[in-house]
Amino acid sequence: MRQLNPANYTDGHFGVPTVTDILQELEKPGRDPRPEFKSVEFKAGVEKITDLEPGMTLSGVVTNVANFGAFVDIGVHQDGLVHISHLSDTFIKDPRDAVKTGNMVKVKVLEVDVARKRISLTMKTATDTAADPGSARVPQRPAKQPKQPVQPQGSMANAFAKALGK
Repeated sequence: MRQLNPANYTDGHFGVPTVTDILQELEKPGRDPRPEFKSVEFKAGVEKITDLEPGMTLSGVVTNVANFGAFVDIGVHQDGLVHISHLSDTFIKDPRDAVKTGNMVKVKVLEVDVARKRISLTMKTATDTAADPGSARVPQRPAKQPKQPVQPQGSMANAFAKALGK
């Protein structure tokens, strides 16, 4: 390789300095200049949506980020949703502030709806979601109280009431 002339391998895209750098790197056998490739290891035995249970902690890969949260592949042929409110222990305005597509993340299963093929996940580390997976749900609003009829007030209201005989 040291006998090669870099000028023989140049063209409009690659000049002598670039070819020289390439040849120098090729002299280092066994060294790969690329960064280490990491892949997620899905949990053994979890292959179908029916294998999931609330409270399970799994590894996954972010497949898509939307305004309302992030979708995470956890190895069951159906991506789970981490709602924006469950992406972080602190408030975030945009899900892209917490995760990016391709990130490897740890998630906890909150809820599994097999019939609708929906998986709810959380990335929160707070103890309230760890102790009770159901505590992550939004509390139900109290039932609306029936409105009391409004009694009209003012001189026009009194005149109408008098005219109608009330």
